Amino acid sequence: MGALRVSSRNARFQQWESLLSNRSKRQRAGEFLVQGVRPISLAAEFGWRFRALIYDAERPLSVWAQNLLRSIDTVRVAMAPGLLAELGEKAEGSPEVVAVVEMPGDDLDRIKAGDDFLGIVLDRPANPGNVGSIIRSADAFGASGVIVTGHAVDIYDPRAVRASTGSLFALPVVRSASHRELAAWVAAQRARGCPIMIAGTDEHGDRDVFDVDFTQPTLLLVGNEAAGLSDGWQELCDLTVSIPMTGAASSLNAANAATAILYEIARQRILAGRPA
Repeated sequence: MGALRVSSRNARFQQWESLLSNRSKRQRAGEFLVQGVRPISLAAEFGWRFRALIYDAERPLSVWAQNLLRSIDTVRVAMAPGLLAELGEKAEGSPEVVAVVEMPGDDLDRIKAGDDFLGIVLDRPANPGNVGSIIRSADAFGASGVIVTGHAVDIYDPRAVRASTGSLFALPVVRSASHRELAAWVAAQRARGCPIMIAGTDEHGDRDVFDVDFTQPTLLLVGNEAAGLSDGWQELCDLTVSIPMTGAASSLNAANAATAILYEIARQRILAGRPA
């Protein structure tokens, strides 16, 4: 297939440009932009569907870019570097490649529950950088998947995608309308014999994180950065946990707190001889 050429701000370019800032258009189109070698490579490695590969029309391509264009069966677009720089959101120069990738469905059954289950729920997160960072930590510490619930920032916002450094593509990340939908999913897993413990994070939690047995199947809830967990989620918790701290800080950034607890869960599971 020959490459399309885009050298002006035509309708096709404007559609892709809108994916950077317009959540509604991303959702309607069912696609989003991916920037950077590692995220694009991981999207390809984990079998995500590419709708287009847009590359710099005026410079020789690296071996990586050439291999990518040969191996992915999708629309190829040679774009003027100034326009490509806008899609890559780079202050200087243009990226070599930007990918247009299809969103997967928001099906909770993409997340598999078993004896080593570890799910992370983000309740109404408002900061895309935090969402991406938590997805990255969840991937690093062996989580089964991440669920974003309620009126929340878009997981396909370019800032969230960048902050995940490609981990968005390595584990299931699913959006759920409310705690009710997810509570029904948890009940179904319990009925199938997977005794999922629901643990909420709270600076005034019932127990210190070190005193909880996280070797059992666990769903960890992380609340909104300003408001914490919603009433609906608090009612569903089997317990709440806090991180013991010293110094003047009264709490941690949501991404930092989630990472600290995920590390403790991984530590316990490794010591118990269970997969992290």
